[in-house]
Amino acid sequence: MSVPLARVSCHEARLAPPRICRRAVLNVRHNSNTAVSEAEQQNLSWPEYLEIRKSKRKWETAATIPACILGLVGGLAYFGSLESDATKPIMGIDPLFFYGGCTVSCMGLGYLIGPTIGAAGWRMTHRRAMNLIEAKDREFHQHIVKNRVDPTAQSATNPVPDFYGEKIGSLHQYRQWLRDQARFRRKARFAEE
Repeated sequence: MSVPLARVSCHEARLAPPRICRRAVLNVRHNSNTAVSEAEQQNLSWPEYLEIRKSKRKWETAATIPACILGLVGGLAYFGSLESDATKPIMGIDPLFFYGGCTVSCMGLGYLIGPTIGAAGWRMTHRRAMNLIEAKDREFHQHIVKNRVDPTAQSATNPVPDFYGEKIGSLHQYRQWLRDQARFRRKARFAEE
């Protein structure tokens, strides 16, 4: 009598050697866990999605700080090692100020590249669920586009609140974002009347 390992019942397990029984139980557990996790992954809830989105933002911020520091250190190392003649201006600017500006620009470049590096690292760690996350991203973007305000009505006293919804990281923050959008609409409408 040959029974597949994943379908071994308790009665049949007593008849088989102990090593096969353990494998059968592990196989059944693995198959049941896989089925549950696949079903869960097919339905990514909004709180889970917003938590994932918040973690992505944290990764981007965490990568920005070292990228800025590396840019500054790299700029200092390169421009600090250049010989300069104070009597010969570079593009009409004193070399000390020019090289200082270039060093700060290297730090700014690190600030711009940091979120890209953080997002790439985050995507590498979340490869398995990227299809679900991207689908939820599209759906979230549709919600944002549908509910955000018209930016042409903004003024110095009534700026647009978080137009792209970048700071939304939970359902509470999403509801607050909706309230802020409604408040902006009311202020803009009453200012026109």
